[in-house]
Amino acid sequence: MKFLLVTVIFVLLATTLGTFAGTEIANESTGVLDLPRVEMAVESAYLLGVFGNPNSYEIGAEFLTARVRWGTINTDSWFRGYNQFYVSAMAEPIFRGVENHYFGLNFGSRYNFVRPGTRFVPYISAGLGLGWISYKMNDHWKLNAGILYQHLSNGGQTDPNPSLNLLGPQVGLDYSF
Repeated sequence: MKFLLVTVIFVLLATTLGTFAGTEIANESTGVLDLPRVEMAVESAYLLGVFGNPNSYEIGAEFLTARVRWGTINTDSWFRGYNQFYVSAMAEPIFRGVENHYFGLNFGSRYNFVRPGTRFVPYISAGLGLGWISYKMNDHWKLNAGILYQHLSNGGQTDPNPSLNLLGPQVGLDYSF
């Protein structure tokens, strides 16, 4: 619970400091997308066991993520935005459950929906999560928040295979260059 409180305080502080300090991703007058080529993100999530998992698991997930832009759609439609490929390193302390930690790597893709005149960017992730929204504080810094679903399994290496299904809130801070 302390972890969640610290994360919320950090996000509120960062939002307050960055709210009036930036520009938009899409220039409203020209409609031109001003997009990052590479982003680095530090993200945290607090995950709870769902779908019949044993031991009422609670996990604090920490991610270090690199994202690379690999395509844009610059139209007047709702699908205006850009794709990203990402790779994440994960370190997850297990607060409640049989184990006490988990380390891993994951990868996937993400699509960001960009609207002119706003700093808020809804996104979806085709990897292990569904994102809600990101907020561009300035040319380099963004905040994001979402819901993360995560499935952990040992791939049938033991019998029984106690796979975990986890769900919870996620927040992150991104740096673009």
